[in-house]
Formats: sequence, C-alpha cells, structure tokens
Amino acid sequence: MNLLDAIIAAIWRFIGGRKSLEELGVSLDASAAIAGEKLDWRNSIVDLLKLTHQDSSLEARKALAKELGYPGPFDGSAAMNIWLHQRVMDRLR
Repeated sequence: MNLLDAIIAAIWRFIGGRKSLEELGVSLDASAAIAGEKLDWRNSIVDLLKLTHQDSSLEARKALAKELGYPGPFDGSAAMNIWLHQRVMDRLR
C-alpha cells in the first residue's frame, strides 16, 4: 500500500468507516473540538495527520510529496503542505 492509500485508510478508520464528505467533516470537527489543541484539519496537512494520529513529521510529509510527484522542493514549506493537503482532500472526496 502506498503512503496516500495508507493515510486515507487511517482517516476512514479514525472516523469509523467511509462516510460522505459532510459526515467526514462533522466527525473530524468533533474530534478536533476535544483534541486538547487547536487543529485546523480543513487547511493544514500537519493538523489533519495529527488529528488522525498519523506521522506528521517533515520526513513523513517529504515522503508523501515524493510519492505524489510534488514539483517543488521537499522543504516542508507552506506551498508543499498546501499542495499535500489538497491532494489528500481530493482523494477523500
């Protein structure tokens, strides 16, 4: 299983199975509300990964960026993180 598929599978497991995009949002919002820290999963790949108990380290994000063909430098920049977040959210849709 590739990294993206593993992340998507972990998100579905975290929220209790496949749900509509609206139900996904409700489930993740509820989890974020009780997380003990502010996690902006709707805009941040790091927060989405943290919320769903996955590796959000720079090394993990670099590996995902490489797997998905990110065209820029693998430096953990805002541009890279936004690009990764969009790809994960696209896959969840």
